[in-house]
Amino acid sequence: MRYPLRSFIFLLTFVPVAASSPPNTPDPAVIIQRSVEALHRDWQAAPQFVHIERDLEGNGWKTYQVLMIEGSPYQKLIAVNGKPLSPEDANDEEQKLRHTVAERCGESPAERQKRISDYEAGEKRDHAMIAELTRAFTFRVTGQQRIDGHQTWVLSATPKPGYQPPSLETKALTGMDGKLWIDTATFEWVRVQAHVIRPVSIGGFLATVEPGTIFRLVRAPVSKGVWAPAHFSERANARILGIIGHSTHSDETYTDYQNVSAVKIPACPSQ
Repeated sequence: MRYPLRSFIFLLTFVPVAASSPPNTPDPAVIIQRSVEALHRDWQAAPQFVHIERDLEGNGWKTYQVLMIEGSPYQKLIAVNGKPLSPEDANDEEQKLRHTVAERCGESPAERQKRISDYEAGEKRDHAMIAELTRAFTFRVTGQQRIDGHQTWVLSATPKPGYQPPSLETKALTGMDGKLWIDTATFEWVRVQAHVIRPVSIGGFLATVEPGTIFRLVRAPVSKGVWAPAHFSERANARILGIIGHSTHSDETYTDYQNVSAVKIPACPSQ
């Protein structure tokens, strides 16, 4: 899972300055702060769940069962282009899973710590990137809208003057605007959308992110009091060395969240 794909914020300590909003609506800063608290709870609960993930890879689709194995995720391939694996291929994937379980169970404490630390470092980079969305923008409540059965506040996000991105990855935010749909009852992020409105140079003169780049995230409840990503998509346009056009597209769907206790995972082999 690339993103978002867990889309939980636990590093955020900054509450954005709010622009004016329609009368009789909550302060945008309060809505954002409450949403941060909800996302923090979701992040803490994430390791309790496994799920199914469908990814666009090249010109086709691959579907994985994403399991937590000894402290970090493992993707078990279960379908290609919507078709279940043949019995032979399914058996191969089961053997790969068992081999991975055996490897992780046999790790030294130092090896285990490094593997889990590497996974957590990637998660923290994702969380920090999402946190920068709130640092980079000024928010304004523009109204309410019912989305996927949830009543939401709709917030517009415009680039904040003077924002200084802390990394090359976050520099793209200076040329973007966005929109958030936040559940009025739970303060969960229901949808997030951001798109590039002006070219932004990253990596010096090596690459420029072009207008037309767009990111979308959809989230949904997966258990009482817990939300998680349901869909993430990205269409990116860039220009390399000022002349070479480059476009990418990613699409990821997350379904069938279950508590880890309800999913059978091979046990560590007997020593």
